[in-house]
Amino acid sequence: MSDTPTTRRQQLRRAICGACKASNWLPGDLPSLEPTPCTKCGHPVIVPFELRQFELREVVASGGMGTVYRAFDMTLQRQVAVKLLKREMAEDKQVIDSFYREARAGAALNHTNIIHIYTFDQYEHRPYLVMELADHGSLDTRIEREGLLPELDVLAVGIKVASALQTALKHNLLHRDIKPGNILLNEDGEPKLVDFGLARRAEDENEYEATIWGTPYYVAPEKIQRRGEDFRSDMYSLGGTLYHAITGHVPFEAETVEQVVAGHVHTPLTPPSRVNPAISEATNEAICITLAKNPDERYATYDDLVMALTASQSQLLVQKYRNQSDSPSAANSGRSWWRR
Repeated sequence: MSDTPTTRRQQLRRAICGACKASNWLPGDLPSLEPTPCTKCGHPVIVPFELRQFELREVVASGGMGTVYRAFDMTLQRQVAVKLLKREMAEDKQVIDSFYREARAGAALNHTNIIHIYTFDQYEHRPYLVMELADHGSLDTRIEREGLLPELDVLAVGIKVASALQTALKHNLLHRDIKPGNILLNEDGEPKLVDFGLARRAEDENEYEATIWGTPYYVAPEKIQRRGEDFRSDMYSLGGTLYHAITGHVPFEAETVEQVVAGHVHTPLTPPSRVNPAISEATNEAICITLAKNPDERYATYDDLVMALTASQSQLLVQKYRNQSDSPSAANSGRSWWRR
């Protein structure tokens, strides 16, 4: 017989894939938080792990600095997200400063469309954030999946994120990295602005840096030219994000990053309505204003931007209901809310 009295059957633990929800049976003696490719889709899976009162169950996403886990708060009985800094990043002062900045900025802001920060702590000298769970992808993944988004959906995102940025500005904060990947979606499709790791005080507008922070496809011209930045730089990045969502293309496309960056400064903007002719003129105009190369030609306040987007949204909704009321099915029903 090959078995001996001391032989023990290996203990297995069930792990659920955060991407495809397939069950994986992993060795129970795997190191804590050691990722293993899902047998069905290849997404990393982990053996459930308790971190204080939080049970980390699934990997939501993993980036260069940290990993985000779907977790369960066993004390308050709710789903949360835990963002844990990677071990190799724990000695990088710049990364640590960014992580602390993200925690403090998020904790200081209370807005429906800004991800809520619940607590901040350390595990084996690695900082981690516990925050609101928004695990239904990002605006970026939705654009990748659908190509371009319905105009009303884009307007709703623009109104809500602009309102969130207005709240940040009231607390004297600039986000400085607005892009589709930093707008997460919860199970209700509600956009949640995340990642304040590059945030800084709005009053430091004359502070110049050797490095241009931000994402090349959405960065404002004044940042590229090192002419300082203010809230209108975030507004420009939001405009670029809305442009991408409503056309399926970033405002300036080129073969190299250098050419993309130069486009923000020198190349005239192709109006989104020329890329997607179905866009209303009001929406086209609002996006073009936010993407003006001269900050003085953009909206003077976030309230002005929100009003412009809301006006376009209202026009589209009126037209939508008018079309519905004029349809044969509405006529046959014998009633309509629309009266001429």
